Amino acid sequence: MDIREQISAGKASMGIELGSTRIKAILIGENPNEVIGMGSHEWENSLVEGLWSYSLDEVWEGIQNTFRDLQQNLEANHRVRVTKLSSIGISAMMHGYLAFDENDELLVPFRTWRNTNTQQAADQLTELFGVNIPLRWSIAHLQQVVIEKSRHISKVDFLTTLAGFVHYKLTGQKVLGIGDASGMFPINPVQKDYDQEMVEKYRSLTEDSELSKDILEIMPKVLLAGEKAGELTIEGAKLLDPDGELAPGAIICPPEGDAGTGMVVTNAIAPTTGNISVGTSIFAMVVMEQALQDVHHEIDVVATPVGDPVAMVHCNNGASELAAWIAIFKQFSDLSGSELTTDEVYSVLLQQALNGESDAGGMLAYNYLAAEPISGIAAGMPMTMRTPDSEFTLANFMRSQALGVFATLSMGMEVLKKENVSIAQMNAHGGIFRTTGVAQQMLSAAVGAPISVATGASEGGAWGMAILASFAVTEETDLGEYLRKVVFADSTSVTLTASEEEIKGFRKYLERYKKGLSSVSLAAEEVS
Repeated sequence: MDIREQISAGKASMGIELGSTRIKAILIGENPNEVIGMGSHEWENSLVEGLWSYSLDEVWEGIQNTFRDLQQNLEANHRVRVTKLSSIGISAMMHGYLAFDENDELLVPFRTWRNTNTQQAADQLTELFGVNIPLRWSIAHLQQVVIEKSRHISKVDFLTTLAGFVHYKLTGQKVLGIGDASGMFPINPVQKDYDQEMVEKYRSLTEDSELSKDILEIMPKVLLAGEKAGELTIEGAKLLDPDGELAPGAIICPPEGDAGTGMVVTNAIAPTTGNISVGTSIFAMVVMEQALQDVHHEIDVVATPVGDPVAMVHCNNGASELAAWIAIFKQFSDLSGSELTTDEVYSVLLQQALNGESDAGGMLAYNYLAAEPISGIAAGMPMTMRTPDSEFTLANFMRSQALGVFATLSMGMEVLKKENVSIAQMNAHGGIFRTTGVAQQMLSAAVGAPISVATGASEGGAWGMAILASFAVTEETDLGEYLRKVVFADSTSVTLTASEEEIKGFRKYLERYKKGLSSVSLAAEEVS
């Protein structure tokens, strides 16, 4: 069947991912390696009562605009619109705090992964469980409101992630894919469920608190990739498509987090494989063969979409500050009368970064729009600095910005190396890699390993979610085999390895970077 026939016959699968700055929908057909339709919507978080948040109205407005954009894309390119789908998958930024009462009323504004107000709870739970519980995890957010004796705590009936919430409204099912669930509460890799021993410890910790329901009653049921997690209801179809063209009935796969979709689009769910996702945040994940020996605040253990343990180095700050500088240059380009697109501005400036000195010539860039636990920065304070004798050129400036995207990640990866975590393959994905070779080369220098970027990797998590949706209605039962045999059988990738000079240059850059962190911390404390 050609693409138009596949769409008309309801053979297509759709993945939607709600990222930090963009909501994106991807449509795939019988060949899951081919994107046949795309839609998107830009959005931004906002500070609500001092905490980063998105309103639920913004969630639905963004999803609906994304679906409309997808329909317009299909009409323009294939002269067809979607009226029915084979399967759907929902993904979103992981972690955070979405708490509802028994009437499904939101108790407090959505608290995203970006908030760092949970230090007391995270420390308490890390000591209690004997594993690292990061500030952004849902259980840390829940325990923080328990500690603070927040007025709403006795009313908490359902706690979920953003993907879990959207999925619930589309299907009526309170479930979560195991990868996303692993960012709520620790997972037992053998049981493929919330760790029962830690559940008992948490029950004991909160038995005298105002929390009125058991922790397992509050959290969503855990499902694995390939399981069916409900169908699109009539009400759900109206939420996706208020125009009424989309029919209900599509199979919906378990909702996943952006970490899980990152593993899928980079074909990195087997032990010793790893991937790096670059967006608003940046994180590296390595599927482990054995457990970590020690507890490290830089590393948390999550799960693949099939439940295998993953060592995750998560940095709150990724490519957003670089994007802000690109926007400044785009404004200059527009004022000068140039007709360069944003992608072309990226290409020109990142290519120029390759001409910079390997250590950026004495320049430094800190991309801390938000707090950064790995490097101990308590509040956002982006900074660019240079030594008086630095070579202040455009090439060095852009190289410092690009290296700054990967600096904190490199600090976390150093801990993985000390734990002797084996990495046989490291793949990367994200929009920054649309400019071929540049960010990839610098990332290789930052992690000291070859970096592969596959065709389609820049499409990101929405494509990964579409693949998981397609997997839920296929006859294949092994996700790893499905990715190898079906999705990536004919795909191509480019692998780049940094030179010794580039690696040495980055180490020199990182040494200065670490020394400058005290200045960033002081500025964050003194300047507001």
